[in-house]
Amino acid sequence: MKKHLIPILAGIAIVTASAVFLLRSAPQAPKLTFKTLDNQSMSLGQLKGKVVLVNFWATSCSGCMAEMPDLIRIQQRFGKEGYQTVAIAMAYDQRSYIDTYQQKTQMPFLISHDTENRAADAFGGVTLTPTTFLIGKNGEILQKYIGTPDMEELQSRIQTALRS
Repeated sequence: MKKHLIPILAGIAIVTASAVFLLRSAPQAPKLTFKTLDNQSMSLGQLKGKVVLVNFWATSCSGCMAEMPDLIRIQQRFGKEGYQTVAIAMAYDQRSYIDTYQQKTQMPFLISHDTENRAADAFGGVTLTPTTFLIGKNGEILQKYIGTPDMEELQSRIQTALRS
């Protein structure tokens, strides 16, 4: 009976180890193509090799407006090290409001207006703003934030991802 138990236990150990490995590997960012406000076509794939922050926002969202100066500073701080922010305005936002805000703040990152909800859908159906995804150099989603992130913790994660 002991002879039959050893292969069964070995099989259970292999299945368990495989499950743990699969659960620990980070999900990949979607293969998303988007248009920037200046009508240039971009894809997240083009940003592979960089640490990317995808931020879903709206000009009508008070939390988004409160966090935007911090996101601008983070882009300015880490941009030369291989970091890129992609700000995706929600479909319900007004293009004229987005343009006015961009002109006022000179946001130093890629900006898109998700008029058909393609980006929001690709990231699992984003409906709440702000919602932010930190993506590693290899395209893995490192962290998802719903609401305004703790900016010190976010910067620490960015630094860690840039070093890896």
